[in-house]
Amino acid sequence: MIKGLRYILFTTIFIALFDFGYSQKVGLVFSGGGASGVSHIGVLKALEENNIPIDYITGTSMGALIGGLYAAGYSPLEIEQLFLSKQFREWAEGEIDEKYEYYLREKDENPALITFKIEVDTLFETTLPTNLISPTSVDYGLMKFLAPSSALAKSNFDNLFVPYRCVASDIISKKSVILKWGSLATAVRASMAYPFYLSPISYKGKLLFDGGLYNNFPFDVLDDEFAPEFVIGSNVSSNFDPPDEDNIVSQVKAIIADDTDYSIPIEKGIMIEPEASDFALFDFSKNAELIEIGYKATMQKMPELLKRIERRTMVSDLKSKRAWYKSKLPRLVFDDVKIEGLTLHQNEYVRKSMRFKGDSISALDLESEYIKISSDDKIKSIYPSASFNSETQKFTLNLKAKKEKDLFVSFGGVFSSRPINEAYIGLQYNILGKTALSLLGNTYFGKLHNSVSGGFRLDFPFKLPFYWKATYNIDGWDYFKSSTTFFEDTKPSFLVQEDRYFKSELAFPAAYKGKILFDGTAGELVNKYYQTKSFLSTDTTDKTRFRNYSVGSRFERNSLDKKQYASKGSYLSFGVKFIRGEEHSVPGSTSIIKDEFDTILDWVQFKITYDKYFNISKNVRLGVFGEGVYSNQPFFNNYTASVLSAPAFQPISESKTLFQENFRAHSYFALGVKNVNQLFKNTQLRFEGYLFQPFKQIMQDPQNKAYYGKDWQIQQFIVSSSLVYSTPIGPLAINVNYYDNFDEPWSVLFHFGYLIFNKKSLE
Repeated sequence: MIKGLRYILFTTIFIALFDFGYSQKVGLVFSGGGASGVSHIGVLKALEENNIPIDYITGTSMGALIGGLYAAGYSPLEIEQLFLSKQFREWAEGEIDEKYEYYLREKDENPALITFKIEVDTLFETTLPTNLISPTSVDYGLMKFLAPSSALAKSNFDNLFVPYRCVASDIISKKSVILKWGSLATAVRASMAYPFYLSPISYKGKLLFDGGLYNNFPFDVLDDEFAPEFVIGSNVSSNFDPPDEDNIVSQVKAIIADDTDYSIPIEKGIMIEPEASDFALFDFSKNAELIEIGYKATMQKMPELLKRIERRTMVSDLKSKRAWYKSKLPRLVFDDVKIEGLTLHQNEYVRKSMRFKGDSISALDLESEYIKISSDDKIKSIYPSASFNSETQKFTLNLKAKKEKDLFVSFGGVFSSRPINEAYIGLQYNILGKTALSLLGNTYFGKLHNSVSGGFRLDFPFKLPFYWKATYNIDGWDYFKSSTTFFEDTKPSFLVQEDRYFKSELAFPAAYKGKILFDGTAGELVNKYYQTKSFLSTDTTDKTRFRNYSVGSRFERNSLDKKQYASKGSYLSFGVKFIRGEEHSVPGSTSIIKDEFDTILDWVQFKITYDKYFNISKNVRLGVFGEGVYSNQPFFNNYTASVLSAPAFQPISESKTLFQENFRAHSYFALGVKNVNQLFKNTQLRFEGYLFQPFKQIMQDPQNKAYYGKDWQIQQFIVSSSLVYSTPIGPLAINVNYYDNFDEPWSVLFHFGYLIFNKKSLE
């Protein structure tokens, strides 16, 4: 009896194993197709919900990404959540989560529109960028998501949760490259490297680009590598149209890409073709809609799939299998960092900049340090990969770095409907060793503003990192040449400022988005002006010279998304400054005061500025602004000199180009509200209003002396409306502005470029 039962049990197990060994194997192949490929996620969802087994998977480009995630053990729901997340949007747009942006390493804002990076050692050879978006976020993200599965598979893609292949393109040999060994993250990233959108990947001596160039639907790879009995193909792409003699893009596509066979023999399987051709190649804003399109297209084919595929994998069984697989994955924890591609001293700079102490650290905690060094303007690129140590059960972060070009040459400025046009040239020469030295220089030239600045900045990657910056500045402002009929009531009607000063600055980090600065200046400020509108060309100006020095400290935190016309993030600055100097006044031929004057002046100034934007709806943001200044600044010898040295409230673009005595005071507070309407992706309509409240307005007596008005007596308003289009290099804007209590309060300003200038010595 027992012997008979043993025979039956043995026979049953043998038949089950025999049936499993020869059961119908199903392969899945995903095409490339950019954003349209997101519909593959809907295909996965429908297949799993209906118990359709997936034994092998291959893909190209977007298909490689989705297939790779699935092969690494992620469920369709988990993949869908990733593609609908802010994280994926950052991958697709080349953005960095603002919480990781390292403010200490950011350079001062300038009006540059375009920057060329030049390698001096190669006879000034310059190169164009190879990618439109930064790969920083997607490179680290792929490593974070896929490294544990690579480690468990021992770099063999046959050992993944689902055996997997993807393809990339070697443009040197003009052949497709099948990727089945090594880092899964690197394989997927290589298959996604669409020319001019995402940078190529160096792999085993080859420069790999998007697999879709030579094989955008790797059915042949699936068939050759795995030989499944049945194939499900999901395709959202097609071959390019014939090149047009008037369309350079179509010509380039025809040159670099081969036609692909987007078909499966009918006896081999079934094609699913989601209708996603109307979606732009890199528009990932409609991922939810694309996933639904893929799901519906698969469900339309489901009766045929269920008929032709006999085997079933129950959802509950697959869920258990996936949970068991994930339980074996090693935790992505690093205990070492290795850098290659740079000199010994440069590698040390990178390692110290990351502040890696050799202790165990999670991928999430290390991400901020990786992004910090990736954003360093001395580093051109830095590619991360993770290698697993089976003895320690931890990973080593391998960074393949490339040094940036030595010389940066920037061009910019502003072109305007008012005579404030200005050109800008900026120079930066980088020397990278254990520390990073940048030699700096810039010049502005125009009717309103001329400036020359030169100096250096040293970045020290110590345990407490900091930088030291020293510059010498020569600054000139001519408000007479840049005046217009809109501001004919401006006083003084003639004003020329010359500002020469040396500045030294030390800065230390305050978390990632902030820094604490200590600075000192020494220089000379010369103002030349008439205190009357009635003057002749033969008259001499009044002249006030202020030789001064200052010391101060302040805290800054900045996460604004743009250096002008921001609509996201916040800015906070507060600090104190002590100023002392000698005033020497020489009256001109039109002055009421006839005697020269000398005196010593000193004062302390406190200032705080806050600017923040809030999301009200998808396309509407609200901004709030506040600024306050308090000082015990004394008067200069005359009213005009006193106003010229007083802090100025300049909240909008145009106000930075004007001398407005009504918006200057020794102590004041100001409030503002901004409404930003996002009309289109790169177009915004802004409405801004500001209240300026001086504690005591600076008044002028009959002898041109300064005195204070009554406390809180007068308020001033500024209202502005702007239509702004953000071009790839800078803003194109038209402003309509209203200045309260001016004889001609309205102005219209059209400009292209940035109204950003070198800071003045007393700011």
